[in-house]
Amino acid sequence: MPIDPYVLLLLGTVGIAALLPARGTGADVASGAATAAVAFLFFLYGARLSTREALDGLRNWRLHLTVIACTFAVFPLLGLAAGGLVPYVLTPALYSGFLFLTLVPSTVQSSIAFTSIARGNVPAAICAGSFSSLAGIVLTPLLAAGLIGGHAGFSADSLVKIVLQLLVPFLAGQLLRRWIGPFVARHKKVLGLVDRGSILLVVYAAFSQGMVAGIWQQVTPLRLLALLGVEAVLLAAMLALTWFGAKRLGFGRADRVAIQFAGSKKSLAAGLPMASVLFGAQASLAVLPLMLFHQMQLMVCAVIAKRRSRDPEASADAAPPEAEQEPGPISRLERAAAAGTVVGTATRSG
Repeated sequence: MPIDPYVLLLLGTVGIAALLPARGTGADVASGAATAAVAFLFFLYGARLSTREALDGLRNWRLHLTVIACTFAVFPLLGLAAGGLVPYVLTPALYSGFLFLTLVPSTVQSSIAFTSIARGNVPAAICAGSFSSLAGIVLTPLLAAGLIGGHAGFSADSLVKIVLQLLVPFLAGQLLRRWIGPFVARHKKVLGLVDRGSILLVVYAAFSQGMVAGIWQQVTPLRLLALLGVEAVLLAAMLALTWFGAKRLGFGRADRVAIQFAGSKKSLAAGLPMASVLFGAQASLAVLPLMLFHQMQLMVCAVIAKRRSRDPEASADAAPPEAEQEPGPISRLERAAAAGTVVGTATRSG
């Protein structure tokens, strides 16, 4: 189970922030640059999302509602249940980050990649991941306001900042997609570097604030191990619930695969910018559970996807015919999976 290179870059950025945190004017510059980068990131999200594909995907509404329910209802309920572990297992600060993790939308690219490897319903995974990301722009901050409240420093000003920094750029990208969509598609690789660079900048700014504020003195190695154990239980519970719950709801194997991978994962790319707005100087601790969970979900789901691809019923109950007609990125993901490079591919947008 390989370590994803992008996670190593994230850890390297954390190390740089620990050794050379931005202070004074440098901190103001880093914060402003991170804010601009996040706005541009969500502008690109809006420019990439095909409205037509999203509307076409509404036909499988039962599957999408199931994924949305897993992401924004079941996950938060399990997060609230973990509140009983405070302060014996998790500190209040780590628990706030853990609870925030359960409110973040699902991934897109990794859901598609793993569903493709496991021979599931790839078009459903595309739409489910996209719908979750879109809903998360609104639902994640609202849920954070209701469930985390004062711990996240949430206020009316926070909501305005979320709207201006995330939702407005996303809608602008959607409105301009008609004219800039082809350009975005042609330069997908270069703009993907912008995506990842924006996240690294957000991580540096957040962890710099944490170092200057001295909040890392609140975390011990034993607490981190406890956090990893709690997250492992959370991931195992969601993987089981999405797989067996989808069966009880009457979904076929191909749809169950899509539900399991889209409904059990959380997006690092969407969660980090939101945390930087909601938590301020506490963002470095708040995003730590999400960063750890992100790597864990990739490693575990990579193993599950490969095992699912060998299921006896995989050939008899393959993905719907439209999955075979999906152009470009899906076929490349399948070739990447065959070459055994899924974990690196899966992280680029998730």
